[in-house]
Amino acid sequence: MNEITAITPQAKDKTRCNVYVDGRFCCGLTLEAVMKNRLKTGVIVTEERLAEIQLESEKNTAFDKALTHISATRKTEKQVRTFLGGKGYLPAVIDYAIEKLRSYNFLNDGEYAEAYVESVAKRKGGRLIRMELRGKGVSDDEIDVALDTLDQETELATATELLQKYMRGKVCDQTTLQKAYRYLMSKGFDYEVAKAALKTLGELED
Repeated sequence: MNEITAITPQAKDKTRCNVYVDGRFCCGLTLEAVMKNRLKTGVIVTEERLAEIQLESEKNTAFDKALTHISATRKTEKQVRTFLGGKGYLPAVIDYAIEKLRSYNFLNDGEYAEAYVESVAKRKGGRLIRMELRGKGVSDDEIDVALDTLDQETELATATELLQKYMRGKVCDQTTLQKAYRYLMSKGFDYEVAKAALKTLGELED
C-alpha cells in the first residue's frame, strides 16, 4: 500500500495533474479521473489500482484527442492510429479510442473512401485514387466499392477536360501529344482512357 503525498496541476495542461506517491512522481491523470476516484493527499492506494485508473484516464484522453483530430477533416483508421501513436499512447489505449470512434460512426473507412472519390474525381483518375486510398490505409474491398461510382465515361470526361486545360497555348504536335499522354497517366488515368481523350486532338504515334 502506498500513500498519495501530492496532487499538482500540470503546467502545460490545466485539465491534467501529476500524482505523487510516497514523495515521488507516479503518474499523470485527468482532473476528472482524480475526482471520479476520489484521490487526494493522504489516500492509501495500491500501485495496481493507480495503474487501472491511469489506463482509464488515458483512454478517455486519447479519445478526446482523436475526436479533436478528426473534427476539422475526416480521417481513416490508419491516420488516427498514426496520430495517437505519435502522441505516445499504448496500443490498448489506441484500440479503445478507435473502437469508440467507430461506435459513434465517427470513423468509417468505407464512407471516407466514397467521400474521397467524390471530392477528387474531377481532378484524378481511378488508378491514382486507388493508390492514394491504399496509402491512407483503406482496404481494397472498400476502395472497390467507392470506385464503382467512377465509370469509364466519367473518367473520360474528366481526362478530356484536364487535357484541354493542359493543351492551352501549346502546339498540337506529336511531341506535345506524347507529353500530354504522360500527363494524363500521371493523373491516374489508364491507357484506354488517356488514348481516348487524346483522340479528340489527333492520333498519338506509338
